Amino acid sequence: MSKSAKGKSSSQPERRMVAQNRKARHKYEILETLECGLVLVGSEVKSLRAGHCSLDEAYGRIKDGEVWLIGCNIPEYVEANRFNHNPTRPRKLLLHRREIRRFAARAMEKGLTLVPLEIYFKGSRAKVLMALARGKKLFDKRQAMKKAEAERAIRRALFERRK
Repeated sequence: MSKSAKGKSSSQPERRMVAQNRKARHKYEILETLECGLVLVGSEVKSLRAGHCSLDEAYGRIKDGEVWLIGCNIPEYVEANRFNHNPTRPRKLLLHRREIRRFAARAMEKGLTLVPLEIYFKGSRAKVLMALARGKKLFDKRQAMKKAEAERAIRRALFERRK
């Protein structure tokens, strides 16, 4: 029996979540998302596999035809001692040229920014889900919260009715 027949039925690699930027969906209106590869050093990979990462202050920047992840905090890996990395260094994102050009053209529009939504492993490769987003105003946030509360109330009422 072949390896593929023994294992999982799907050919998609397993996707293991490391970190999520939960506030991004509250602060921003997500217009478009794109999966990017992430250039890391060994101790960063080990730290990510241990689940240590913070995307709270992170954002994307396009510089010299390359996309960079800035402000992402991947803490030092304890066992790496002198071979450790700088926790907040800018990290290069891997994309095809046409994707970079398309993203760059949209990101240059007034009011749009690149925001990381999550970091995960797809198979053995570290990936970042980047989003092209527009900042929400206070009244937009309030409106979204009211809408979510109304949906919750409807679901609760339907659930109570079924009992």
